[in-house]
Amino acid sequence: MRLPEKTGRQERAPWALEIQIHPGNIRRRVRYLFLTRRQLVLWSIPFALYLAFLAVALWSAPSVIGGMVNRQEYSALVAERSRQGDRLQELMGRLEQLQERAGGLDVRMDKILLAYGLDPEPEERTSRPFSVVRAPESIYAGTVLQGSRLQSRIGQSLSLLDSSIRRVRAFEQEHRDLVSSTPSSCPVRGGDFVLTSLFGRRRSPYTREFDFHAGLDLATPVGQPVHSPADGVVVFAGVYPMGRSLHWWRFGNLVIVRNGPGFATLFGHCDEIKVRAGQKVKQGDVLATVGNTGWSTSPHLHYEVRRRQEDGRWVPVDPLIYILDHRWQNEERLLLQARNAPPAQGYEPLPPLVGK
Repeated sequence: MRLPEKTGRQERAPWALEIQIHPGNIRRRVRYLFLTRRQLVLWSIPFALYLAFLAVALWSAPSVIGGMVNRQEYSALVAERSRQGDRLQELMGRLEQLQERAGGLDVRMDKILLAYGLDPEPEERTSRPFSVVRAPESIYAGTVLQGSRLQSRIGQSLSLLDSSIRRVRAFEQEHRDLVSSTPSSCPVRGGDFVLTSLFGRRRSPYTREFDFHAGLDLATPVGQPVHSPADGVVVFAGVYPMGRSLHWWRFGNLVIVRNGPGFATLFGHCDEIKVRAGQKVKQGDVLATVGNTGWSTSPHLHYEVRRRQEDGRWVPVDPLIYILDHRWQNEERLLLQARNAPPAQGYEPLPPLVGK
């Protein structure tokens, strides 16, 4: 720093800052930089502001970095929650499918019980209470709760189904002959048919008056094979004499099979008969082909199931209950009606050739 020379009286002279820059090569000249107080102050202000900015930045850096990290973690959590939500919806869909399948198995088991003449156990008639797992508060709490309810109901259905299976298995072991002679399959295979007339009262297509229709009408093309729904013995095959019964003559080519001591099955309006009276048949054997004989408005099979009562009467029952290899619409309502239906009335008795 250079100072002013002293004069006669002491006085304060302006000062300056000298900066010498010595190059690494001694042959090069030294550079000098002089800064006055004013220049130094002017240069110090932006430097001080820079230092202040740097200090503030260093002080706030942890919170800024923490905020950035929190935002990244939040974004990751949101993405994970979305994935978990999609997974939850997928699991809910599977549970609903399982519940539907469990319900279908319940209906089929109820049909088997009804076909064997077994009543549901008392615990099967009432709905058991089910436990529900409480879910933590979240946007998916309602879905989790619904899933817990579905899981409990499925568990309840499977438990009741297991109990029914044990009963049916024990019954079948004790009554092997009844199992083989119980009609349990559809006489028309492959599902290539249309159910055109149900069991029960209907308006006759000929007289236009209400009468009792003791079977099902399954419309299908002529020539389709008609299969025996159970083991049995053919007791009639042909056209029933009109002089003996106008009712049975109207069915044209008719096949009647005695299925053990408890059932008889009838197949009307056939085209070609493949069996003869006295012939033993097994479940699945071809009895005839679908036709349009007798009083028939179009090609179809008239199918009846008769069940022998304790008093010896052969009472018609709804064949839909005994067709276990085909799923019908509204089967739950059908089963309820079948269990609570009064005895059939107004039906034509079987020909005496079926036997006692």
